[in-house]
Amino acid sequence: MVDQEKGYVVFTEEMKKTHTILVPNMLPMHFKMIGKVMSRSGYKLELLETSGPQIAETGLKYVHNDTCYPAILVIGQFIDALQSGKYDPDKVALILFQTGGGCRASNYIHLLRKALQKAGLGHVPVISLSMAGLEKHPGFRLTLPLIMKMMYGVLYGDLLMTLVNQCKPYELEKGSAQALADKWTDRLAEEMTAGGKANYRQVKANYRRILDDFAAIPMESRSGKVKVGIVGEIFVKYSPLGNNNLEQFLVDEGAEAVIPGLLDFCLYCVYNNLLDRKLYGMQKQVQFAYRIAYRYLVNKERDMIEAIRDHGRFEPPTLFTHTVELVQGTISMGVKMGEGWLLTAEMLELADKGVGNIVCTQPFGCLPNHICGKGMMKPIKERNPNVNIVAIDYDAGATRVNQENRLKLMLANARQREHGGAVRENEEIPA
Repeated sequence: MVDQEKGYVVFTEEMKKTHTILVPNMLPMHFKMIGKVMSRSGYKLELLETSGPQIAETGLKYVHNDTCYPAILVIGQFIDALQSGKYDPDKVALILFQTGGGCRASNYIHLLRKALQKAGLGHVPVISLSMAGLEKHPGFRLTLPLIMKMMYGVLYGDLLMTLVNQCKPYELEKGSAQALADKWTDRLAEEMTAGGKANYRQVKANYRRILDDFAAIPMESRSGKVKVGIVGEIFVKYSPLGNNNLEQFLVDEGAEAVIPGLLDFCLYCVYNNLLDRKLYGMQKQVQFAYRIAYRYLVNKERDMIEAIRDHGRFEPPTLFTHTVELVQGTISMGVKMGEGWLLTAEMLELADKGVGNIVCTQPFGCLPNHICGKGMMKPIKERNPNVNIVAIDYDAGATRVNQENRLKLMLANARQREHGGAVRENEEIPA
């Protein structure tokens, strides 16, 4: 029942015992781990892994087609699940993450509730997962210990994603890297919840064990593969549903995907709040709290990077502070709607690492990404003439064939450049 004072269906303490909370699948490894941690903390979470054209079709049925593509997919996936018969609509809840920023993603939750009403499912609670505390749900509380475990899940997830992407194109036994990541996901989730309190010393020790396990995977020579960076709107950048399984497509085409981690986006959000003091005069005490959080997260990222570097087998991500340095003078740091300046910074970061090919995933209706992604391609190329950036549009009307053909042309150009030539737009694309 809708709470008349709050204006939405509240997730109560009683619902915590009886309801299954459905989670949209943006980052499979990260969300699986975080979901398992929360499940062991008393919540019944289930990660939706459904795919297929019916997801977008369902979203378009209940959401205006001018809405940004990630909203169409997330809402479509939720309603498709509720209408599948797999779940009892009276014993299920949905959860969405809200940053509280100016991007329309902060309004997905209201679009979802409106869509649920149209589908006759208006009684289903929608939980707002937000560090900004945009909504209150008595049955869903983020305690400090739980937040710490979720943050460790982000660190582990970034590490596993990095290692899987660096192993998958070279593994002799296909699927071995992903199988190892799944094994570690289960182990780490159980470990973080078994003792009741997250232990960061154990986290650092696990870094070495994880690196050793991935280094033991039988692999062919790590040469001859084209490296392709993936940037863009956060959902389409990471979600296999949103980008038509872009990472696997690149691997199948003989390339290695390089993707900046989720922790960078978390740091971006915190760093923007520090900028607000300079730009808008934020209160000093609020800035002090964000400064502590920023230093904490940077130190945690540095620990992970040093663990990878000391191990010596794999290439570590870029420290966020260096990413911030790279973007100075290219785009204003006040451009922070959606992915904002971080999108430009990630392209510069990839170029700085020697990744000469970048896919900028652009969802329909995402104005910040078209400005900070496609709109910044020219100045980025002026700074890095050898970088090839391709913007790929993802929306309900875009065909997968066209997307893959453009990607194949990019890869053909990349391989041709290695041999001193270039493929023109009208040349035949290798199959």
